[in-house]
Parts: sequence; C-alpha cells; structure tokens
Amino acid sequence: MNRKTEELEEIIGYHFKNKHYLTQALTHSSYANEKKLGKLGSNERLEFLGDAVLELISSDYLYARFTQIPEGELTKKRASLVCEPSLAYCAREFGLPQFLLLGKGEDMTGGRNRDSIVSDATEALLGAIYLDGGFANAKEFVLNFILNDIEHKQLFYDSKTILQEIVQENGTQPVEYILTKEEGPDHNKNFTVEARVNGKVMGQGSGHTKKAAEQAAAYQAIRVLRK
Repeated sequence: MNRKTEELEEIIGYHFKNKHYLTQALTHSSYANEKKLGKLGSNERLEFLGDAVLELISSDYLYARFTQIPEGELTKKRASLVCEPSLAYCAREFGLPQFLLLGKGEDMTGGRNRDSIVSDATEALLGAIYLDGGFANAKEFVLNFILNDIEHKQLFYDSKTILQEIVQENGTQPVEYILTKEEGPDHNKNFTVEARVNGKVMGQGSGHTKKAAEQAAAYQAIRVLRK
C-alpha cells in the first residue's frame, strides 16, 4: 500500500505528513466492513469535511472569476462543476479509482467505475489534504484537479441543455436520444446512445448509465454543430 500511496502523492503533487489521512480517504465502507475497521474506519467523515471545503473553495473561485454573473447563475455553475458525475470525471482524469480500497464484493461488481464511490473518495481526499496541510494546499488541489479546464467541463456536464438551446435557436425539432446498445451484467452495464436532430444522428456516446451516455452523445453533437 505504501508504494501505491506514494504514487498517488506524486500525481497530486501533495505529500502527506500524516499518511493515515490519505489511507483513510481511500478506504470505502465496504473495505472497512470487510477488515472490521468499524464505522469510523471508512472515508465517510473525511468526505463530509471535504464536501464543505469544496463548496467554499469553488464559491470563492467562481465569485472572483465571474464578476458580472448574478447569484442564481453562480449557484447553477457551481452545481454543475462539483456534482457527482463531474467530480468522478475529474478523479478519473488523474487516476484516483485505481488507488481506492474496496471490499472484494464491491470491487467485483464494478465499484471502481461507480460515480458515487469515486466522487465521494475525491471529497474525502480533499478533506484529508485540508486536515493535513491546511486551506492553501486544499485550494491548490481543487484548482489543479477540479476547477481546471472549467469551460470544457461545463460544456460536457451541461451538454444536454446547451444542445437543446442550439437546436431551438435554429428552429428545429427537439433532440431525440435513442438507446442503440446495452452491454454487460446488471451491476456493470454499458449503454450506447445516439443524439438525433431532425432524425439525423449528430452524436454518439456511451457510459455506465443512460444519462451519462446521453451527456456524451450531446457533447459530440455540439462539437459537430459548432463546426
């Protein structure tokens, strides 16, 4: 485990003084139960803390960056950037899922791919950095790994809404999302969806949920339409 945690520290550019915080941040409740670590052995308390730290840092960042946007718009922007799928996407970008400690059953049933588990671990990791290294280090982590490439991420997570707006402006029919393929066992399905405008396929995407596949298809369609 030590070599693995050191590898993660290298990736995120933060080295823990107290390694226990990092180990706990990576420990899912299924692993804690399996190893009889008790209810406090998992990353749930760190996730609770990390969630609050993330809300403050992202609010501060958006307030300073978008000076002409009213409160309601800022709230929507923050919600799309720190929602569960967005955090899971950010975590996969720097490879967090491979470092998670999961119970055998959870691991075998695709837990490493589950947005809820991965996003919770991201918040727990942030909570751990905050406890170990203070606010400045926590903020650096958020800016480098969560609020980086903000326009691209927002386009991806609001893609269905944005695509609908583009289509309405052109006076065409509403976008249709057609499920074309469903693969894999119940606990680890993969869906493929086409986004169609006026019956024409404009984008295709896949994901572990229908919603994620629709978002990916909408994103591809936006790129096609914007060209």
